[in-house]
Amino acid sequence: MAALTDVGQSRPHNEDALYIDTHLRLALLCDGMGGYSSGEVASAIAIETITSGIRSHASPDRILGKIDTSSGLTHAAIYLREQILTANQIIYNRAHSDGKNAGMGTTVVAIFFYESRVCIAHIGDSRCYRWRRDKFQQLTRDHSLLQDQIDFGLISQEDARHAQHKNLLTKALGIDPIVEPDITEYRIEVGDIYLLCSDGLCDPVNDDEMAAMLSVRNLDLHVALQQMIDLANQRGGPDNITAVLVRVPEGFIEKGGWAKWRKGG
Repeated sequence: MAALTDVGQSRPHNEDALYIDTHLRLALLCDGMGGYSSGEVASAIAIETITSGIRSHASPDRILGKIDTSSGLTHAAIYLREQILTANQIIYNRAHSDGKNAGMGTTVVAIFFYESRVCIAHIGDSRCYRWRRDKFQQLTRDHSLLQDQIDFGLISQEDARHAQHKNLLTKALGIDPIVEPDITEYRIEVGDIYLLCSDGLCDPVNDDEMAAMLSVRNLDLHVALQQMIDLANQRGGPDNITAVLVRVPEGFIEKGGWAKWRKGG
C-alpha cells in the first residue's frame, strides 16, 4: 500500500483524510466539506470511527467471507457497512449540535481485503479504480447530480468533464440521519492494483492518463502517486488531492484461493 495527500493549488488547507493498514488489509479515503475546518472534522471522524470499528471486528479467527442469511452480505461487508453508518450518525449529530460545524459532511471510499476477495464501500464521489491485466476500470459510481444526468442520457461523458456543477453530491456522510453506502465485492488476482482517489485527482487527470501511469513495468506505487498528484497540480490543483494505491503481491493468494493473513503486509 502507498498513500499521498496534497493541499493542491487553490485551497487554504487540506480537508481530505486517509488511512492505510497492511495488517487489517484496509484502506480508506475521505474528502471533507462544509466550510472552514468543518470538512477536516468530518473526514477525521469518519476515518477514526470506521477504522476503530473494523479493528475491533477483524481478526484471523473470524470468517469474514461467511454469508449472513438475513441480509445476503458477507460478514466483511456487514462490518464495513455498520461502521460507515455509525460514522454518519456521529457526524450528523455533531453538525446539528455545534453551530460552527453546521452542514459539514464527507465522502468515503473504503476497500477491505479478506480471504480471496475485496469489499468496496463508498458514499459520494471519491472513487475506486482497478488496474487488472492492462485494463483500467472504475469500480464505483459517483453519487452526484452530474452522474445522474449522465445515466439518464442528459449529458455526454465528454461534456461532463467541463460541467460547472460536477461537485454537487446526492449522497454524503453526515448530511442525512441515515445514508446507505454502495457495497460491492470482487475476487482479487495477483497483480491487481486498486486506486482510491478524491475528486481533486480524477477531475483534472483523466482515466487514460492515470492508466498510463499504472502501466509501467516494475511499477513503484509511491512514484506513480507522486506523478498523478504532480499532474493534477500542474493543471491548477483546484482541490485537495488524495490517492491510495494497493497492489496484490505474489504469494498473497494461496493455491486454495484463500489470501494469507500476514502481519505487516
